[in-house]
Amino acid sequence: MTTGSSRLPDDTSERGVTGAEVAPSPDPYREIKILLTGQDAVSIRQGLALIKQEIARTGSREAKPLFEILSTVFYLDPLDHPELISILDEAVTLVVGFGEWVIPVLVDHLEAGDVKAQLAVGHALGRIGADAIDPLLAKYASVADPAVRPFVLYALGKINSPRIVKAIPLTLEAARSENLELRDTAARAIGRMAESIPRGGLTQEHRQALLESLYSALSDTNAAIRAKAVRSLGKLAKAGHLGVEELDAVRAVCQRILGVDSSFDWDRAYVVRKEAEETIRYTRA
Repeated sequence: MTTGSSRLPDDTSERGVTGAEVAPSPDPYREIKILLTGQDAVSIRQGLALIKQEIARTGSREAKPLFEILSTVFYLDPLDHPELISILDEAVTLVVGFGEWVIPVLVDHLEAGDVKAQLAVGHALGRIGADAIDPLLAKYASVADPAVRPFVLYALGKINSPRIVKAIPLTLEAARSENLELRDTAARAIGRMAESIPRGGLTQEHRQALLESLYSALSDTNAAIRAKAVRSLGKLAKAGHLGVEELDAVRAVCQRILGVDSSFDWDRAYVVRKEAEETIRYTRA
């Protein structure tokens, strides 16, 4: 007879009430995870096909756990693996198909901290369209990390909807930023927005503010920003947003950049002059 309470524990804690072992629940998405972590296009494409089948079987709302699995594809580097570009596009298409619930999830993923993933998320939000505008504007205003704002603006610039006019004040503010990436993204976004807004959809105030912002960007020390500003001037002209006097002013700017006016003070950066050659074509009313 023993005294005290010490004894070896029985193994009923690892068993059910009948004493039978309880098998661990299998991971229903294990095969998909394995395929998507592969490094070859065939495996990843098979994983995407399985996700598509699962969404069709359960419905997009019930397939929420698949988003986190699918989003791992966004971290692929298309520069190192250009053969995966079409697969990234397929993944973006699948994400868009999840429906409206995915919008706030994607907006939060703009803080992923990985440029490749942030750009892919921006593409997805752009394809979702106008429904993503307000959540993106809210994110821009509230995000604590200023490094995220260029990606929010990038996503806004991807949206092809007349409602993007709501983002003009934010874009003008970004164009005045001390942050180079934000200024760069803003210079590009103005042109994209010009393409999305129908002729007559810009107020006189907005049109004037956009022109002044782009003219100011032509003095930026960064050649890429100057080039994007010239390109956006061309898009404003091509989309029919400018009047005759405004077109004349843009043409004069392009002539100065090209060194064909009386000042002979051309822009030393080839990429800027190249954009001016393209833009000047759209300045003839």
